[in-house]
Amino acid sequence: MNRETATPRVDTLPGEKAREWVDYHRSNAAPSTYVYDFVWDISAGAEGPFCTDVDGNVLLDFTSHVAAAPLGYNNPKILDRLREFDLVDPLKIAGQDFYVSDGQRPGEERFPGPAGLMDRLVEATEHYGMDTVFLSNSGAEAVENAIKIAYDESGGAKYGVTFEGAFHGRTLGALSLNRSKPVYRRDFPEIAGIVDIPYCDSRTCSADTCDCGFFPDDSGASRLRRKLDPDRGNVHPDDVAFVVLEPIQGEGGYRIPSEAFMDEVASLCQEHDITLIADEIQTGVGRTGKMWGSDHYAIEPDVISSAKALRVGATVSRRDVFPEEKARISSTWGAGDIISSLQGALTIDAIRDYDLMDNAVERGRQFQESVRDADLAPVTDVRGKGLLLAVQFDSKERRNDVQEACLQKGLLTLACGYDVIRILPPLDVTEREIELGASLFSEAVEECA
Repeated sequence: MNRETATPRVDTLPGEKAREWVDYHRSNAAPSTYVYDFVWDISAGAEGPFCTDVDGNVLLDFTSHVAAAPLGYNNPKILDRLREFDLVDPLKIAGQDFYVSDGQRPGEERFPGPAGLMDRLVEATEHYGMDTVFLSNSGAEAVENAIKIAYDESGGAKYGVTFEGAFHGRTLGALSLNRSKPVYRRDFPEIAGIVDIPYCDSRTCSADTCDCGFFPDDSGASRLRRKLDPDRGNVHPDDVAFVVLEPIQGEGGYRIPSEAFMDEVASLCQEHDITLIADEIQTGVGRTGKMWGSDHYAIEPDVISSAKALRVGATVSRRDVFPEEKARISSTWGAGDIISSLQGALTIDAIRDYDLMDNAVERGRQFQESVRDADLAPVTDVRGKGLLLAVQFDSKERRNDVQEACLQKGLLTLACGYDVIRILPPLDVTEREIELGASLFSEAVEECA
């Protein structure tokens, strides 16, 4: 496939072979989240945002696998290095008592593994004073470990603060923090002491103009400040182990908060010395045009949870926040997946070497301007930072119709929130590819209007 000339080409979706594969897959798979009956043909042409399904349809993938494939398909920035690597077994190192290298000196390795990835993560978070990393398998585990070390570091504090619309994962601890859709938490047990506060859903609001509920009146005092007031609140700040938030809410609808909201969260965490956990699983690693979504705001996280673009889970903080006691946090695969760590390290290198954060800003602006200029009647908002993009519609039904229309044109998108389509192109997406995707998207909206 030639990425420079490729275009979407759709006959029937799903085709005959795809239906067979979907039936085969689901015959043994537990019910879970299925967005499309789309089957990628790993033996067919694919590069950047373009991929081919088992029936020969060519798709323009603007999902980046929910930001977990930040450079798209078969990107030479990653693949050329991986081709030099001779497979070994085992590829996952059990426990924290085994380490791995390619025989070179630290920092000079051709194939950076878990240690190389951790070194890059420390460098990427040094402006927050972070110097320690714990690797895991997934974003949910990264969040679990974040709240565990926060509880441990607090010395027995019993409360945690989350925000309405939040999504932090599907393990039981992470589920306890979720406040997006009830299906995630219903009938499951939860950890005690989690309180929720409104999340700002207006990127321009202030204490005087807020209508999202975070600043409830013209007094200027936020709900979080009132709740934590040592004299008049109902949660004493000394009893709060952590505040956890997504710098931009993902599953909750790509809600971009205001500066006033983030300033208030930063101020209260600093004032009461509360551990602030930033869930950067979807917003981190260059997606927003900065390395971390937190970098856009006044907040200074004490702990960062990352995954997706890294291909592994990572909990990053300061050494004094992590427990000193051995085995307080641990994992069979805590020493790292060799290939996944290599992919994560090479992804960080590519983002920096090829100025992909600058590209994310330019191409994200291009997509937003293209959709706004199309003046699409059912669209109520177009927003985003970098290549974390959202288009909101006048109804959930319209959103669903547009998503299906995009699919039939060969454009893969994802839903989130109640009535939002999220757009997540690869970080090295080109001007031509954004123009092509925005055009297909606008055509789909017009058809559904």
